[in-house]
Amino acid sequence: MARASFSRRNIIRGGIGLAAVGSLPMLAACGGGDDAPDLTNVQKPLGFEAVGKSLLDNVVLPAGYTYTVLHSTGDRLVSSIPAYSNLGTETDDWSMRVGDHHDGMDLYYIGADGKYSTKETGRAVLAVNHESSADAHFFHPKGQTSNNVNGKKFSQFGTWDLGKRPADEVLKEINHHGVSVVELRKGSSGWSYVIDSLYNRRVTAQTPVRFGGPAAHMAHIRSFMVTAFDTSGATSRGTLNNCGHGITPWGTYLACEENWAFYFNMPVGSPALDAKTAESRRRYGVARTALAADAKTGVSQGWYTPSDTDNRFTRWNPAPTGASAAADFRNEPNTFGYNVEIDPLTHGTPVKRVAMGRFAHEGAWCGLPVVGKPLAFYQGCDSTNEYIYKFVTAANWDDKDIGGGLAAGDKYLNEGKLYAAKFNDDGSGEWIELVVTDPRISGYATYPFANQADVFINARHAADAVGATKMDRPEWGAVNPANGEIYMTLTNNSSRTPSTTHAANPRAYADISRKDTKTPGRGNPNGHIIRWKEKDSASTASSFTWDIFLFGAEDTMPANVNLSGLTAKNSFSSPDGLWFSKTTGICWIQTDDGAFTDETNCMLLAAIPGKVGDGGKVTVQNKMAVGSSEVTANQVTFIGAALGEANLRRFLVAPPGAEVTGITETADGKTIFVNIQHPGENTKAIGSAANFSFESQWPGNQGFGPTGRPRSSTIVITRTDGGVIGL
Repeated sequence: MARASFSRRNIIRGGIGLAAVGSLPMLAACGGGDDAPDLTNVQKPLGFEAVGKSLLDNVVLPAGYTYTVLHSTGDRLVSSIPAYSNLGTETDDWSMRVGDHHDGMDLYYIGADGKYSTKETGRAVLAVNHESSADAHFFHPKGQTSNNVNGKKFSQFGTWDLGKRPADEVLKEINHHGVSVVELRKGSSGWSYVIDSLYNRRVTAQTPVRFGGPAAHMAHIRSFMVTAFDTSGATSRGTLNNCGHGITPWGTYLACEENWAFYFNMPVGSPALDAKTAESRRRYGVARTALAADAKTGVSQGWYTPSDTDNRFTRWNPAPTGASAAADFRNEPNTFGYNVEIDPLTHGTPVKRVAMGRFAHEGAWCGLPVVGKPLAFYQGCDSTNEYIYKFVTAANWDDKDIGGGLAAGDKYLNEGKLYAAKFNDDGSGEWIELVVTDPRISGYATYPFANQADVFINARHAADAVGATKMDRPEWGAVNPANGEIYMTLTNNSSRTPSTTHAANPRAYADISRKDTKTPGRGNPNGHIIRWKEKDSASTASSFTWDIFLFGAEDTMPANVNLSGLTAKNSFSSPDGLWFSKTTGICWIQTDDGAFTDETNCMLLAAIPGKVGDGGKVTVQNKMAVGSSEVTANQVTFIGAALGEANLRRFLVAPPGAEVTGITETADGKTIFVNIQHPGENTKAIGSAANFSFESQWPGNQGFGPTGRPRSSTIVITRTDGGVIGL
């Protein structure tokens, strides 16, 4: 939400706090520079007819809207390599092609001096995260191969026959990850990307990075990062599985590392780990034992297999094979799981901000900045029964740091306090600082913390120790520019049971409306969105109040499941992406769903937000069959909102297999950029890896790029009459 502060600079410089800012009706969070905020669009109703459910292999939009594809997986950034074939035949290493699985993104305007501008200029760079290569079989002629003596094996979800994988395949897969920074220019026909721009850049899983953290703890931090690549522990390589993102008030990009743990494997015969390392890895999902000698498949991608000597590959084997950590890559997993700060307008070395905590980062969203006050960044750990975190900077915000790049990041993101959230059933909440002097942490028997650096790097264990609230998969967050309230999606939780429900995660049920009723979705398969307001609207608040904004559900579900009263025009499941328009104040909700996809593909919805506490009391009685018995929980009561069709409508439906994730806009609100991730994800191989049965062939089937295999893409949406999106 960086530009949110810029349009309010004259207001908040004078000392008016967030409470006063919140009194302005739907204050637009963009505008640029010192201009007064444009309030002409706020509080208007949604101005489009809801899109119906769709199973089409296309992007479906309301009447009067159209889209084009900006770029797709594999598109080249430089003219010195061939255009993408979509046949898997590329021989370059993909380090200058657009990555895979487009996810979080944001737009940064380029001023006349070539530097960061807070005003729209018709020139910008778009930074786009690339989350995963789980469907990397599309990037090789016949799918992933292993060169195993038993022959080549098609791999769809990251399993492979044991043996050495071809190096060129693995390099492609490594470089699918990370971030694409691409220059855009606005012409008479809209926005397009520029090949051979000096701003074009890829940050991949091999790009050099450095570690930033509190000066008092850097020696200990570096001891966790020592590898054969850098025996000092000051630097490492790369970023993985970048999901949601953050934008800083000074104008840099946070690429947040999510499901990074599954790329590491220890081959047969590897030495055993010490107990503390094994426990750390267990809590993060990193392999703790070597593959069994009789195993027929491994997990993750097998990136360590091409060579026993080339450390581009051996780094993915975290076994303690050497005399010390400086001789191997046993600490390599410690180098992932962070917010990675990138200056999108320079080629500076990215920085991993350790004090913000290590976990499965979905994103990092800055609260509304106030001059002279600390900044707060809100974060979700995207796994079932994980936590919501807050990082509060030690430094107070000074808007003279706008445009300060990574040096400003060193000022604000290296020093601060990390907290985990506890949601109480009475609608109150508290932030619990994760500090090694807390006796619950220093005396935690499951994992013996050595120092504060250990707390940052093993934040999940620290949150366990202090009793933070386990949530239903915290994913994207967003800050309402009108009042500073924070929203976060809780996508789903298959392990939630009636006996473990509580007010903040109140549903556990069986989804009997699915076609396959023999294996119904259980727990909270449709997810919900929670929101909270800090006490006195202060970034440093130790307490907050909360309610539930919205519940996902199919419109045909019973009332004790469809708690938000959704209809065919706005029913949805598994909210994931979340974002507020800086121009209109619309809250945009994106889905990543498997529970509703028999009726409709994933979608983008528009919602008119209110404020915490504007709903009514809701009571739900959870029931769920377990075996031959029906388990019933005690009644759960909480405050929840009901929006209705006037304030919540389906705006977009994606192609089959895709999730909708990542959204940003131009400063005038007349263009939005949306990411369509992994269309055709459930594509199967028929008979052999050479024969695909495509679930989707988008976007090639709509005339955007070569036909055949589906590709993740960034699309550009406009109104045919040139108006503001959504109104």
